[in-house]
Amino acid sequence: MGEFDTADLLTVLFVIGIVAEAMTAAVAAGRMRMDLFGVITLGALTALGGGTVRDIILDNYPLTWVEQPLYLLIVVIASVVTVRISWLMYQLRKFFMVADAVGLSAFVVLGAQTAMSMGHGIIITIVASVATGVSGGILRDVLSDRVPLVFRQELYASIAVLGALLYMFLTWVGVDEWATAIITVLFVFITRLLSLKFNWSLPVYEYDDEQVANYDPRSRISYQVLRRQAKRLPGARKVVRKVRKIQETKPTSRKKRDDEGPEPEPAT
Repeated sequence: MGEFDTADLLTVLFVIGIVAEAMTAAVAAGRMRMDLFGVITLGALTALGGGTVRDIILDNYPLTWVEQPLYLLIVVIASVVTVRISWLMYQLRKFFMVADAVGLSAFVVLGAQTAMSMGHGIIITIVASVATGVSGGILRDVLSDRVPLVFRQELYASIAVLGALLYMFLTWVGVDEWATAIITVLFVFITRLLSLKFNWSLPVYEYDDEQVANYDPRSRISYQVLRRQAKRLPGARKVVRKVRKIQETKPTSRKKRDDEGPEPEPAT
């Protein structure tokens, strides 16, 4: 398989990806009760926004869709078709998940190729791959007035990082470009589908003012020390768990005062 064939394959995967992105964005626009112009705009931003953000970051002009306006036309048609077949979108949701994974695999490879062809190193290559893969979805969610899924639920950007690292590693060890591209595409595609099947996600950071107010800093420090010692002391893990449970359930003096209510005013 030659370089020309690999480029054709990536182009096909790229088109599949932008069509899926545009159609899912059109559905999001429908939930927000946007008009047809809003549907098309949101679809175009979602489908082509990743590559646009990447090219702006890398100062790579002309932009992909400016150089190849056919991509913009495809996105517009996909958005309009979604409006006409909206009744069918729910039944096709699994298909769009697969198509989205296909698109992500192409976005990661294209982002890495673009950055490396401009002479950038590992950090900028990862940034380019992640920007290509997730920026469109972020724009869609922000314009739909919700926290982007990539920030709170789905294992998406992390897969793009791993894909970019794999692509650079295979290039560094001297694997042919076509083989590097195909291996990376398969890795990203399979990993994305597995993350959906098994609900893989990164740990979620949650800050609760009420819960934190009940913690005594000295007790937390003692707990961390005991937790480290528990790795060496037999039976200490159970003790640490019990101490932590007691600390979480035991109200502080401040909490008690809040529960008891304000002190009665002195009689006059």
